[in-house]
Amino acid sequence: MMAIVNRTPDSFYDKGATWAEDAAFDRVAQVVDEGAEMVDIGGIKAAPGAEIDEVEEKRRVVDFVARVRAAYPSLVISVDTWRASVGDAVCEAGADVLNDAWGGADPRLVDVAAKHDVALICTHTGGAVPRTRPYRVEYDDVVRAAVDDTVAYAERALAAGVARESLVIDPAHDFGKNTFHSLEITRRLDEMVATGWPVLVSLSNKDFVGESLDLPVGERLVGTLAATAVCALAGARIFRVHEVVETRQVVDMVNTIAGRRLPARAIRGLQ
Repeated sequence: MMAIVNRTPDSFYDKGATWAEDAAFDRVAQVVDEGAEMVDIGGIKAAPGAEIDEVEEKRRVVDFVARVRAAYPSLVISVDTWRASVGDAVCEAGADVLNDAWGGADPRLVDVAAKHDVALICTHTGGAVPRTRPYRVEYDDVVRAAVDDTVAYAERALAAGVARESLVIDPAHDFGKNTFHSLEITRRLDEMVATGWPVLVSLSNKDFVGESLDLPVGERLVGTLAATAVCALAGARIFRVHEVVETRQVVDMVNTIAGRRLPARAIRGLQ
């Protein structure tokens, strides 16, 4: 479980609930208690909004990463950034993972990951400019595009010196995609899993869930968990989430049904 921690005043989901540093730190404590193995710290919301330059992004995340690192030495800390300069600074502060949600918009990020020997999440956005919404995006085959682009990104990072075991691919639901694209990615996620690269999915409260069910952001949990179950059955390995406990139960149940995990106990019919 990769739990989302937003250092932003305008997140689409929490509306700035963890904008204050102490509130964000309390969120880290909460998700660690709930069993998250990773936290993903972000300083800029993905949607269009106020311009946030590199200096401000660093102000929001670098010292906070250092504080979390000091408090939780064994926690895996990811930072959601596409900027190489920010990535360099957070790695110096103790980050373990760079989550490039914008698909290599800054090509220098692979060099930063290699320099610091950290993990890199390679996403597919169809070449979208950071912090833009998709508009009439077309693909001949969105899954083929996602596979080709993320694998090419991972291979470029590997060539730059990032360790193979430190590379993850992510189809990036909603990013550079309409709802039909994200649904297609979900149905055919096994094709990404078949590449052999570990797959991360970020499904939590996304627009493709809301549009499928005609529900606002605060009412998308059940739909999110349904999409999570489909992706878990297909073999997704990492789940970037707002709701840790509920997602864990869904993923554990799916993996138990699939035979990848034993039941926590199995006494029925034995007593």
